[in-house]
Amino acid sequence: MASLKVAVNTGASSAIKLTQLEETRPLCANPDACILVAGDITGEAFVKSLFEETMEKFGRVDLLFDVIGVPLIPPIEEMPLEMFTSVVNVNLTASFLCTREAFKIFKQQEPTGGRIINNGSLAAHVPRPHSVAYAASKHAVHGLTITIAIKVRKHNISVTQIDIGMHVADAVAHTASLPTSVTVLELNIMATGAPH
Repeated sequence: MASLKVAVNTGASSAIKLTQLEETRPLCANPDACILVAGDITGEAFVKSLFEETMEKFGRVDLLFDVIGVPLIPPIEEMPLEMFTSVVNVNLTASFLCTREAFKIFKQQEPTGGRIINNGSLAAHVPRPHSVAYAASKHAVHGLTITIAIKVRKHNISVTQIDIGMHVADAVAHTASLPTSVTVLELNIMATGAPH
């Protein structure tokens, strides 16, 4: 069990029902070494309990893949404040909460260290129509990522932001497989013909 890598992958419960996640459990190499926890990723109590449950089952966390995101929404002139706030809470506040809890664990566990991969977006670089809340929140995730990267590196913690356009699994798997002594601060992946 010493070579087991423990990952917390957030965000799926908001887009995929728990029953659909349960259907993917048999696809894992060791289905018993997989826990699925549905809840409100913007809730501080839920995020704390998610990491506590992970620590209780596995005794450590090696990777946080923060795949949180709310897609494009109405144009600014039609967007109620509640919708804007909701997007910021999901895209930014949830990333902050998960990063904070992972950092606490990474800093205290033996051996110390871990890797945080934040889900950025190409929209932070090349906003699309009707993406004001999404693009603004993903710009903020970029600020969170680079600020945290400086703060945590002395604890053998590596932080990356992946701005995903395609080949998501390959990019995440490669970045996650790197030693924590290596940091890929930003990784933009897009189609060759994508506007930039």
